[in-house]
Amino acid sequence: MHTDAHSNFWSTTLDERPASRPRLTADVQADVVIVGAGFTGLWTAYYLKRLAPEREVVVLEAERVGHGASGRNGGWVVGNLAGLERHIGDLPLAERQTCCGVVADNVDEVGRVLAREGIEADFNKGGAIYAAARYRDQIAIQRDYLQHLHELGHSEANCYWLDAEQLSEKARFRNGYGGIYHRQVATLNPVKLVTGLAERVERLGVTIYEQSRAETLSHHKVSTREGSVESPMVVCATEGYADRFLDFKRHVIPVQSLVIATEPLSEACWQEIGMAERPAFADASRLINYGHRTADGRIVFGARGNYYLGARSKADQAIDEAAIRLRRDLLVDLLPALEGVRVEYGWGGSLGLSRNFRPHAILDRASGLATAGGYAGEGVAASHLFGRTLADMILGRDTHLARMPWAFTNASHRQLIKRWEAEPLRWLAAQAITYSYAGEESLMRRGKSVPLLKRSLKRVNDYFASIIE
Repeated sequence: MHTDAHSNFWSTTLDERPASRPRLTADVQADVVIVGAGFTGLWTAYYLKRLAPEREVVVLEAERVGHGASGRNGGWVVGNLAGLERHIGDLPLAERQTCCGVVADNVDEVGRVLAREGIEADFNKGGAIYAAARYRDQIAIQRDYLQHLHELGHSEANCYWLDAEQLSEKARFRNGYGGIYHRQVATLNPVKLVTGLAERVERLGVTIYEQSRAETLSHHKVSTREGSVESPMVVCATEGYADRFLDFKRHVIPVQSLVIATEPLSEACWQEIGMAERPAFADASRLINYGHRTADGRIVFGARGNYYLGARSKADQAIDEAAIRLRRDLLVDLLPALEGVRVEYGWGGSLGLSRNFRPHAILDRASGLATAGGYAGEGVAASHLFGRTLADMILGRDTHLARMPWAFTNASHRQLIKRWEAEPLRWLAAQAITYSYAGEESLMRRGKSVPLLKRSLKRVNDYFASIIE
């Protein structure tokens, strides 16, 4: 097995590495200053300048554009929000359907914006095999989940069941008993997106400073080692990389996500696997295994995120040989046609989880602070939606996005966006959930009954599920 554990496949797809942008070395002023040049920060800047081109917008990035999760993820553009039921579960059905329609349409809107702006990011709307059941017990679990999606407000046209034969027409998994198909899912190259988006916002008049780590973030001012930006509005767009900002880290913590990319596969191999429409795919494992077929014929595959004691963000991208080997073995178990495939890249990053699994856009106009995050690994699409939402909120626009149940103004978020418990409680809970999920899957693999484990797991999971999902 040949690997380059220090290399992110997405970064190798650029024709050339973008030139470094200048550091902030002076004290400046702006109408809005955004901390973080990832998807959330750049989409917020994009929509602010599209809606109010006269506003002065400055973006500060600690490293390079896309250094964090925006340049390291699996490339899914999902027409859903992780934890959406926490926001809309108590609403009337018509309102739930409206909210589900907004997140589903967001996928197409991302595609439209990329086409309009000429950003070539390998966007492909091939849908997603959302939860392929590989053990018989998983069939009932996934059918129940599909019913939950419909009751929540997702349309039957967008989310529907594939039986074993229909599943095999899209992708041929080992023991594919069936699964949920989600039509409103696309895939893309995240590095091409974040690079192209940064160039586009600069053409709109946004100033981006790289290598300008925010040392302090307070009301109306952000200070770096060599300069500062004074502004009536400060946006913290760091998501899983908010280590230095205690008030934000208390609400959103980092979980490491590890990904591999295979060598380009032969046409004969693709004929055996399927995936002609390049759908995203995930099996029904609670430990989460997911991937998709890239534009150049590889498989990008991620699995089994890790939570580390103390909620440490992953600064570098390298992962070790053991982590790569584990994910390769999981991939081959899922797709036996890949036996002998070479893994050429392995990398990792940090996604952000909110305490009660509520992705959110928050504006506190009194303090001049705004933020968005808690995407739980589904941030490629959510960051676009929430960037649009933040822009509307900052500009005081009374739009349908600013009225969505995940958009909070002033103090309205304080009872809903909770703080995480202290260590080691959350680390212990993460370990308990991981081993419970692994035990459940081991029993399923051997065809054993799992009702007792399911009841025990539910009691733990009701309180701490968002640590692992």
